[in-house]
Amino acid sequence: MFPVKPLKPTFKSYLPPLQTEVKKSPQPTVRKLEAKLLPGEIVVNEVNFVRKCIATDTSKQDLWGKLVCTNFKISFITDDAVPLLKFQYRNKFLGEHDIPLTCIEQVVTVNDAKRKQKVLGSNQKLKFNPTELIIYCKDFRIVRFRFDEAGPESAKKVCLAIAHYSQPADPQLLFGFEYVGKRYYNPAGDKVNGVDPGGGGDGGGGVEGVQTPLFDRSSDWDREIKRTGGSEWRVCSINESYVISLSLPEYCVVPVSLADQDLKQFSIFFTGQRIPLWCWNHPNGSALVRMSTIKDMVQQRKLDQRICNAITRSHPQRSDVYKSDLDKSLPTIQDVQAAFVRLKHICVIDPFEESDEKWLSSMESTHWLEYVRSFLKHSAELVYMLDGKHVSVILQEEEDRDLNCVISSLVQVMLDPHFRSIAGFQSLVQKEWVMAGYRFLDRCNHLKKSDKVESPLFLLFLDCVWQLLDQYPAAFEFTETYLTVLSDSLWIPVFSTFLFNCPQQRAEHSREFARSKNIHLGDEKVLQFPSVWDWSQQFTAKDQALFNNPLYVGKSATCVQNGAVKTFKRTKLLSSHIKLWKLCFLRWIPEAQINNGGYITAFHKVSVLADEIEMLQNRLRQYKGTPSTPGGSPETERCKMYFRASNLSDTPPTPEYLTSSFPFSPVGNLCRRSILGTPLSKFLSGAKIWISTETLANETL
Repeated sequence: MFPVKPLKPTFKSYLPPLQTEVKKSPQPTVRKLEAKLLPGEIVVNEVNFVRKCIATDTSKQDLWGKLVCTNFKISFITDDAVPLLKFQYRNKFLGEHDIPLTCIEQVVTVNDAKRKQKVLGSNQKLKFNPTELIIYCKDFRIVRFRFDEAGPESAKKVCLAIAHYSQPADPQLLFGFEYVGKRYYNPAGDKVNGVDPGGGGDGGGGVEGVQTPLFDRSSDWDREIKRTGGSEWRVCSINESYVISLSLPEYCVVPVSLADQDLKQFSIFFTGQRIPLWCWNHPNGSALVRMSTIKDMVQQRKLDQRICNAITRSHPQRSDVYKSDLDKSLPTIQDVQAAFVRLKHICVIDPFEESDEKWLSSMESTHWLEYVRSFLKHSAELVYMLDGKHVSVILQEEEDRDLNCVISSLVQVMLDPHFRSIAGFQSLVQKEWVMAGYRFLDRCNHLKKSDKVESPLFLLFLDCVWQLLDQYPAAFEFTETYLTVLSDSLWIPVFSTFLFNCPQQRAEHSREFARSKNIHLGDEKVLQFPSVWDWSQQFTAKDQALFNNPLYVGKSATCVQNGAVKTFKRTKLLSSHIKLWKLCFLRWIPEAQINNGGYITAFHKVSVLADEIEMLQNRLRQYKGTPSTPGGSPETERCKMYFRASNLSDTPPTPEYLTSSFPFSPVGNLCRRSILGTPLSKFLSGAKIWISTETLANETL
């Protein structure tokens, strides 16, 4: 027992006290850790004294801070510097340790003492106090937090909050609605300072101010018809207010020879009332068309003949029509999802300490690369029909909302140089995915209602585009960083681009949300969500420069490879050249980084060289007395490259922060034991994934 009163001192000093004045040192101020919140974002729970794990074999480099759950993200806030972090590619919406709730795939709580773990769902109870929280993310990240010093009840509450808010029960509970309501509308329902979020009819802003058509008005379709020379096609408005089909856009393109009244009568026989849609016109007159299946077997032959005759009449040579049934030719969306799950296990969860043969055969057994090749192969066959045979092509799928999106987009990327530019590629995604009714809400499983409808078809499409970019880099204006960032944007629930199943669903939920919040829409039919194509919302102009490919030779220039001139649309894609997209699937493994290695090293050298060439061209223009650009300066001309030459005489050295994961930093995710000497180590050093099946190995496209 301690005494209530302290004992009196018995020692008496006979020395006089020192006369020096003792100054008290000021106490260091402790900064309060607070989350940075967006408009409409609120904190729902938080816990202090949390440790974020940096490595699996040691806790020396772990970070201490506060874990916060909001209605948009989970945020770890710390004053500690991240160890070994040399470069950080920053997103304006997210902090260094933030994870959007829509990016969370699984929430796992662990109790060390009881040796228990539980996968948390929405509105579930947790019977033990968690000592550890593991977050599995849809972008292949795994993040761990420890609660050794945190309050047990607070830790439990924040885990339950994360599980609950990451699984919303309704689309209107996705953060984008609150964000738009708070940022762009005041309580009276008017736009704040007249700000337009970029999601309306004016088009989404793009890189360097390039406007991306959203195809939500007839004028966008008119311009596309004129651009491709489809004089025998017209814009049809029979679906205004979605009176014909809920999944189609309000405006679409149909043959001139088909009257609106006929289309209205035909629509009831198609699955989802989705009448045939024009996608693109070849310069030789052949057209690419997509459609759903005809439900009525009695009417099938009659309608097929009527549609084919109309498409034939739209061709200047009256060529035949080739129909491709994608349901019979390609893997199902369930096959793609199963392959993706297996791929995730290989790249993230399963150990790497296997033999060369086992790791490579495990990668092959996922079938992901095989499916990537199947989609590319089928697209190349249709390219031959359109370009070589001069015949129009109809893509047919039961609902016309999944496989058709992938194939129609790949065919256009292969045939039209416009869609290999940044602005063109964005308009392609907007046209063939967003407005065509691809189910982003279901396929991305934003509401986590059913795993049966989830399928990464959009990621598969981006992977196919990356394969083309990897083999023919001079044909594309954008880089693999652009494709990777675009895939990441799927999980930021601010943009309407990837938030809904179709334009009608966006309009319906917008009106309901506006009524519930007393927002007056005026002449607008829907809330004006931001468009993902306005990249200035996410990245600085400097960071957007990483989207620009220094090897790009322009839309009309020929593609030179190994000294030979190649025509991109007729190139052969060897099966053995299909590779794993490392930057997308392996970027969060810290030990997998190759310092001063990988594609980025060559990218740095080529960027500097391209910048030096631009400097010389600007000097030559100045010497001749011609301006760089109308109203432009030599400095603005050179800002396209992220890595730039300081001057013509000195070549800048390779930056120390360059790794094969650049511009992303995997530090702070669940690390593995060292992979040196494992098959993955050899693979990252340059070995390719070879599809060993004899049939595939001997085939070429």
